[in-house]
Amino acid sequence: MSNLNTQMVRDYLLGLQQRIIVGLEALDGQPFISDGWQREPGGRLEGDGLTRLIENGGLFERGGCNFSHVRGRVLPPSATQHRPELAGAPFEAMGVSLVLHPHNPFVPTVHMNVRMFAALPVDQAPVVWFGGGMDLTPYYGFERDAQHFHRSCEAALQPHGEQHYPRFKQWCDEYFFLKHRNEPRGIGGIFFDDYAEGGFDAAFGLMQSVGDAFLPAYLPIVERRHGLAYGERERDFQAYRRGRYVEFNLVFDRGTLFGLQSGGRTESILMSMPPVVKWRYDWQPDAGTQEAKLYTDFLRPRDWAHETATHLWL
Repeated sequence: MSNLNTQMVRDYLLGLQQRIIVGLEALDGQPFISDGWQREPGGRLEGDGLTRLIENGGLFERGGCNFSHVRGRVLPPSATQHRPELAGAPFEAMGVSLVLHPHNPFVPTVHMNVRMFAALPVDQAPVVWFGGGMDLTPYYGFERDAQHFHRSCEAALQPHGEQHYPRFKQWCDEYFFLKHRNEPRGIGGIFFDDYAEGGFDAAFGLMQSVGDAFLPAYLPIVERRHGLAYGERERDFQAYRRGRYVEFNLVFDRGTLFGLQSGGRTESILMSMPPVVKWRYDWQPDAGTQEAKLYTDFLRPRDWAHETATHLWL
């Protein structure tokens, strides 16, 4: 892979991170801290990054939007499980990863990631692929929000082919699924990995479309919900459901596993963890409550992008 291509992707990702931070700061009213870091040459992992983090903000209890660009001697197992022929190859990887945990339980948690990988086998051409996506994790479901988020995802992928949204939506539904709980983490969105269709320029263009769609997909939901009144009951349920988020990230998430297996920066990798979490033994919500409706109406695959809301005022 040429230095020009590497620099193009890096420039885009840093610009995306900055645009997202500007948008989030304008909404929250408090600044994100900046924590730049660099790995010394010659170690297990080389490279640099920029962690942008907010804690106890006006809207966001905790959130981060991180850029990293690393090079390593050997691809970790999480990156080669679908490409065993690349095991042992040096690699280069860069991406922007974002997770936001709002104070208000009526505002959903959101995750977004866009990334590029390049395996660099000795005496062979580089193998380059892209990945990413975004998904929504509500605590209290609103059809209007789910439809807006999925329609934004569909619109982002539309210029690259109508086949992508249904394919990437299903991929997301299947990926963000807690097998030990037999339930999805949230209402999904889109997810793709090992993507190189059409060559470098086409695959890079699709990744850019996904990254560019994040702010218009999420900010209108925050603006609509952050003023809703809530109490201890809602916060308690939010903390309980956040436990599912922690379980997924530590047990299943390939990005978390890749970071830890490759010797990445732990503080940046685990910035996705929510600040307040609770677990209960064998708890079930009371039938007919808003908490129960999250399970019956939202935590199941639905064709959100093409449904008509039954309660438009919500």
